[in-house]
Amino acid sequence: MTNSEKHKIFIVDDDVELVDMLSAFFSAQDYDIATAGWGEEAIARIQEQAPDVVLLDIHLPDIDGYEICQRLRQARRTQHLPIIFLTERRERGDRLAGLELGAVDYITKPFDIQELRLRVRNSLRRSRLHSLHNPITGLPEGQLVKEQLETSLATRNWGVVFASVRGLHGFRDRYGFVAADDVIRAVGLMIGNIITEDDGAEAFVGHSDGEDFIILTQAAHSQQLAERCRTRLESSIPYFYPATERSLAGNTSEPKRLSVQIACLNSQDGEYNSVKDVGEALHAMLA
Repeated sequence: MTNSEKHKIFIVDDDVELVDMLSAFFSAQDYDIATAGWGEEAIARIQEQAPDVVLLDIHLPDIDGYEICQRLRQARRTQHLPIIFLTERRERGDRLAGLELGAVDYITKPFDIQELRLRVRNSLRRSRLHSLHNPITGLPEGQLVKEQLETSLATRNWGVVFASVRGLHGFRDRYGFVAADDVIRAVGLMIGNIITEDDGAEAFVGHSDGEDFIILTQAAHSQQLAERCRTRLESSIPYFYPATERSLAGNTSEPKRLSVQIACLNSQDGEYNSVKDVGEALHAMLA
């Protein structure tokens, strides 16, 4: 569960003065800002940690904005990422080329900064309508999970199981984004199967973060679900690795080793009256 509600804008432009101006303006509007002046750097950083919206120049020193947009659209993690082109090109054909690649908007330089602010805001609003489910697992996340947790807490008979996949960034560096996405997808499927096998448990499964899973159930079932998740997921870790490298799964000194951590909390453990209280308690258990 994230503690920050700030939206993140990633600005890709090699005009240092423009980047400084946009960074200062949007920071004052309470956005988190990241920047890159080269296309390849931008792709790598965006794929590592996707922002909420990208402001993308077409003319860059290495590759152009069209190629960046196309490559981001080809990756599952960033295929729905809102991209707004910033460009000096005013021809209709240039505008159509950007929109055909999946850009959500197109604004020409010089532009009105207030107009850009509104376009960013509107892109984020549209994006939120389509971001209620994780693009990798299809499980609910964000506001859907928050609302479900609030409903559960009101019953006074709730249980929460938190499953965190650790080491995924290092795994991704070593084996690539596809392999890392496959890990998250497989963990989601296994959790779903565990719940299905327990006929007496009614449970909701979603993401509290892209790499963390949350299971909402009744207090009486929470500990059992937590133990079953721990046993099943820990035994599956070696099989996420190529057959020739499965020894890494048991090597505790390997910095890129995958692991799964499980935490469990229920209404009998104390007074937890808000989503924030539950989130802080669960994270403290895994610290």
